[in-house]
Amino acid sequence: MINDMFATLSGMLWGWPMIVLLLGTHIFLTLRLKMPQRRVLTALHLSVKHDRDAQGSVSQFGALATALAATIGTGNIVGVATAVTLGGPGAVLWCWLTGVFGMATKYAEGLLAVKYRVRTPDGATVGGPMYVLERGLGMKWLAVVFAVCTAAATLGIGCTVQSNSIALLAHETFGMEPWVVGLAVCVLAACVILGGVRSIARVCGMLVPLMAVLYVVGCCALLVMNGAYLWPALKLIVSSAFDPAAVGGGFAGGTVLLALRYGVARGLFSNESGMGSAPIVAAAAQTRNPVRQALVSSTGTFWDTVVICALTGLVLVSSILAWPDISYADGAALTKVAFSKLPYVGAPLLAFGILTFAFSTILGWSYYGESAVVYLSRGRSRSVGIYRVVFIVALFFGSVMSLDLIWNVADCMNALMTVPNLIALLMLSGVAARETDRYLWANRLDDHADADAP
Repeated sequence: MINDMFATLSGMLWGWPMIVLLLGTHIFLTLRLKMPQRRVLTALHLSVKHDRDAQGSVSQFGALATALAATIGTGNIVGVATAVTLGGPGAVLWCWLTGVFGMATKYAEGLLAVKYRVRTPDGATVGGPMYVLERGLGMKWLAVVFAVCTAAATLGIGCTVQSNSIALLAHETFGMEPWVVGLAVCVLAACVILGGVRSIARVCGMLVPLMAVLYVVGCCALLVMNGAYLWPALKLIVSSAFDPAAVGGGFAGGTVLLALRYGVARGLFSNESGMGSAPIVAAAAQTRNPVRQALVSSTGTFWDTVVICALTGLVLVSSILAWPDISYADGAALTKVAFSKLPYVGAPLLAFGILTFAFSTILGWSYYGESAVVYLSRGRSRSVGIYRVVFIVALFFGSVMSLDLIWNVADCMNALMTVPNLIALLMLSGVAARETDRYLWANRLDDHADADAP
């Protein structure tokens, strides 16, 4: 009964109103900020630089890698496949467009997080929507709501759900017992998490490029194999996004509304733009001014959705055209069959991608939850230590238990994170616009901002 209650609540919270609110915020901020997506090349350049003369706890790339670690996950693989199976090939285009517009929201989140970040007594730099809500809008009660929901969601979507995915995959692929896998995940995660944000950023900085490059190379190899079907797949994706009659064969039944519904939803879920998670680590970055880190943060959505999700979608649609006998009734099965067409390395590459994506998500979300606890406890080190232990123990239980209830609770908590964050973004959009005009459009990105508040 409790599970059904949360399932119903999750369906309500993540229905059309939330999708319209998120997508509407993406488009509004794109226009209000004069389309910062135009400076994507500058953003990519800044993401690999290090502002050593600026305040912060980790490098800009370290902050980006940690955010990408939490963002790039099974949603980029199985989530896109689910969008294709439920909404048809046109869902890929809507997913991609959601990423393009979502870059503006991720940009604004990063800007405000740095603008309103604080220094803790031990010298660490912390921030995120809870500090933006308290210091920027004076809504401390709403900041507390966001922090509580973040801590709760972390133990779900960023912890137990991920360890369960790893355990299931290891059992299906290698025949390993779930409790053995859970114990291994606990040990590996503890080695990183107990070292704090610097340790997490350092490991993510090594893991994220490796896993992303290998996955992209695998996708490109499949696209070369499906070369004769690549252009037809691209045309089908574009045409079926606007014209139901363009969808034929196995995709019969797909409609523009379904393509829009599932494409936008999977795009929003995969890149987390507007959810308020990524700006938590963006606030810890060493950056001269808020706009520099805002640009770096926006590249997270670029890599996650504009590149990786688009490649996945092209692979899936071209594979279905190349091998019409492929079953596309189930998103996970579709992905496995498509990658198995890559001789010898396809299946292991997919397994490695899912394993590393899930583990990196654990690392990134552990910092989000820790930051929420720091805010709620006003920086008490004992509370942070207790949270880390609880998080690591929860990893083990997640690997050996059924997670239907946890999934539904986590989805609800994610939605309740998103609403306060969107309130802050919309009400402080004028601040984001002024900072953008001051640094980005005035070509003063190298300038130092006023000293951060203690």
